Amino acid sequence: MKNVTSLVGRANFAVKRRLAALALALAVAAFASPSFAQRSEDHMSAARAKALRECSLLEEKNPESTIMGNIARFQYLACMSRHGQTP
Repeated sequence: MKNVTSLVGRANFAVKRRLAALALALAVAAFASPSFAQRSEDHMSAARAKALRECSLLEEKNPESTIMGNIARFQYLACMSRHGQTP
């Protein structure tokens, strides 16, 4: 009977240890999320600001509600890609 009690105690300890490891992993993942890595201030590179200015002009030429507006959106996306930026 002593061996059974010893095995149950070891199994119980193993389960607790795994749960503690899982809790620690979840806590680390929560603190390492991208929301904590973001800066509180919005710093934009000069290259991105220039690309946004130039490419936004393409979109302003045509209203969004027309076929030409869709073309302008694709031109904007292509322009941003040419500048090496994501829209």
